[in-house]
Amino acid sequence: MSEEIKKVATRQSYGEALAELGDQYPDLVVLDADLANATKTGIFQKKFPDRHIDCGIAEADMTGIAAGLATCGKIPFISSFAMFASGRNFEQVRNSIGYPHLNVKIGATHAGITVGEDGASHQCMEDLALMRTIPGMTVVCPSDDIETKAAVKAALEMEGPFYMRTSRAATPVINDTPDYKFELGKGILMKDGTDITIIATGIEVCYALEAAKSLEADGVSARVINIHTIKPLDEDIVLKAAKETKKIFTVEEATIIGGLGSAVTELTAAKQPAEVHRIGMKDVFGESGTWSGLLEKYELDGKGIYGQIKKLI
Repeated sequence: MSEEIKKVATRQSYGEALAELGDQYPDLVVLDADLANATKTGIFQKKFPDRHIDCGIAEADMTGIAAGLATCGKIPFISSFAMFASGRNFEQVRNSIGYPHLNVKIGATHAGITVGEDGASHQCMEDLALMRTIPGMTVVCPSDDIETKAAVKAALEMEGPFYMRTSRAATPVINDTPDYKFELGKGILMKDGTDITIIATGIEVCYALEAAKSLEADGVSARVINIHTIKPLDEDIVLKAAKETKKIFTVEEATIIGGLGSAVTELTAAKQPAEVHRIGMKDVFGESGTWSGLLEKYELDGKGIYGQIKKLI
């Protein structure tokens, strides 16, 4: 019998990382909008109650408070569901954090359709596109538990605005390898291939690997790249793939308009023309359902990605 794959929700990893790093970074403060149990910042709150501020259901106020704390030398992390952290909060993030380029970090949980039964109103598909447009904003979408914890540490070490999206659903740990290294702005080659390239982000990386395995069985050699940092994008790894495989498929649990797919398409169009196909939510809202059922319906699980690629090639 094969060993069971470890699965962890990246929102859980986010909360654990904050608590683990609290001693090392005494200026770290965490703010939440009445969702500490769901965003998992409650883990930090239990360990550092004097450095956790519950702002209530008032994301804009939370952002303003964080901006003020940043001007006093603190390193604030603000947390809420991605829909509220990026959507309801966009003006405050833009004007109070982005414009003065303050050292505020945004931990956005419950992103994408894997929010499941909460439905379309809470399934944020647009956050990657929104945050990419803010000058100076670093945008990260980690693929698993290990990568999420590494991203939180990297956020604390860098200076400036930082946005990270995490997932509600427990997903496979895929970076549990001795040679794993996280570096902001650097993509990771997960699997080499010569015929096509699949560039994925977030929880879609594990499903891209599944699809690549199925494609291999059909005689298609698929390269798989994990782009955890959508902005700044790793141009070198993308352009190399475009030059060598000529065909690229981007995969994201977000709208294909303005996110990873757009970033890759913009880059290749300017510097290394290639055939690029964007796999993700195609100009539609989500709906209520189990997270696994929704991934299957919108063809964002391993089988769905494989099927979409097969049709396109």
